[in-house]
Amino acid sequence: MKRNPLSSLIRDAVRDRAKGLCEYCHTDETWQYVEFTIDHVIPLSAQGSDSLENLALACFACNRRKSNLLETPDPESGQLTPLFNPRLSLWADHFSWSSDRLKIIGTTAIGRATANILDLNRPRLLKIRAADLQVNRHPPLDDPVLPS
Repeated sequence: MKRNPLSSLIRDAVRDRAKGLCEYCHTDETWQYVEFTIDHVIPLSAQGSDSLENLALACFACNRRKSNLLETPDPESGQLTPLFNPRLSLWADHFSWSSDRLKIIGTTAIGRATANILDLNRPRLLKIRAADLQVNRHPPLDDPVLPS
């Protein structure tokens, strides 16, 4: 069965709610060369819906790595752990920036599992963050930074 594409109204609402940030790695879409994708937080294959309450803005790499996953092992405990759900939790409740503001640190099992499976500190992101830090575009204003 073929799906209808999401309306531009829904896509714009997702983008506005996210303030242009990937809701996983917090990269700013404004400075990227490709438009971010709309992620189904609960995948359609797991009975997720196209409703605004189930959609998140995601960069291509985070969206691709997340795929249709809902949970993954916490690298610290090995326990199967839900992935971060931006519709149910605040980013700052599960993640923080390292003291140099370049790396995302998972501060909970959900944060660690998500950071690991989505590779939130992949080399390309570290380069983008370093360049954005130089011109005061990083980190996003409301994101916590771990003390040195």
